[in-house]
Amino acid sequence: MPLRLFVALEPPGPLRRQLAALSAELRRQAGPAAERLRWVEPGNVHLTLQFLGNAPEERLPAVQEAVATAASGARPLLLAVRGAGAFPSPRRARVVWAGLQGELAPLAGLVQALGARLSPLGFPPEERPFSPHLTLARARDGAPGLAGALAALRDAELGSWRAGELVLFRSHLSPAGPRYEPLLRAPLGGSSP
Repeated sequence: MPLRLFVALEPPGPLRRQLAALSAELRRQAGPAAERLRWVEPGNVHLTLQFLGNAPEERLPAVQEAVATAASGARPLLLAVRGAGAFPSPRRARVVWAGLQGELAPLAGLVQALGARLSPLGFPPEERPFSPHLTLARARDGAPGLAGALAALRDAELGSWRAGELVLFRSHLSPAGPRYEPLLRAPLGGSSP
């Protein structure tokens, strides 16, 4: 049975609580428009660096080695969460997100290194440019009516964290929502998270 995999950084618990408060404030300000969105559980919020999709189970050791090697060549990163926005736009939100600032150039380098290690295994990086964000909610057909709420929280500062490890996750999908199982925690630069 194939494994649905992705590689991510995880914000710590206190920051997840801040993100949950930001989501609650967005829901309050958006009113009925917020009901068109599927909100991400605070414990599931993460920064995806590469989505691998379905992978044969026998490939797992090679994927784990690639992730660990990419992590060892990087260093811990200081990241800050600031503001809220939406893709493709606040007027037709399909993905509602919290923005990231901080050491974004080294973060992009880590994403490139990860792609270089995973591509020979059959997992090429996305063609779209890397846009670091934490997904708070999703809508299938785009949710109008969020522009005002997002504008009000455009400059909200939620805090920062030192990202010290890459996590290889397996995603278990169900009607109740996804459950993410960590299969590997790889310290950045050999640091302890």
